[in-house]
Amino acid sequence: MPFRSYMDIALAEARAAAARGEVPVGAVLISPAGQAVARAGNRTRELNDPTAHAEMLVIREACAAAGTERLMDHDLYVTLEPCAMCAAAIAAARIGRIYYGASDPKSGGVAHGACVFSHSQAHHTPEVYEGISASAAETLLKDFFAARRSGGD
Repeated sequence: MPFRSYMDIALAEARAAAARGEVPVGAVLISPAGQAVARAGNRTRELNDPTAHAEMLVIREACAAAGTERLMDHDLYVTLEPCAMCAAAIAAARIGRIYYGASDPKSGGVAHGACVFSHSQAHHTPEVYEGISASAAETLLKDFFAARRSGGD
């Protein structure tokens, strides 16, 4: 079966997050059948919840809908390299593959920082594919923070 990226859905969620004043990160979780089972953008400010990252929200929604804490063989698309908290949740949920856009040298937890999946304590290591639509994801983030620095919010 040929590869199909679902990053366009994650990017749409990131744009919606930016419109709400949230850091523009979006995620979508794809079932083994190729269906989007959950999609979300960051909602930390809206929900007053530091754990309301896009990845956490889609994992919670998909697990609740499936009635299980495991999402084996699912694919997660996220616009920014997951932080250590989200990477740990991805491992706990046993997600099969993660595709992310922009790297996050400051707060990432996959290829930077904690490198959660590299630790012997990681219960599961998904396949990781980085740089998917990275330019679009980076532009969203740069524009968002430039606007904030110039007094846009």
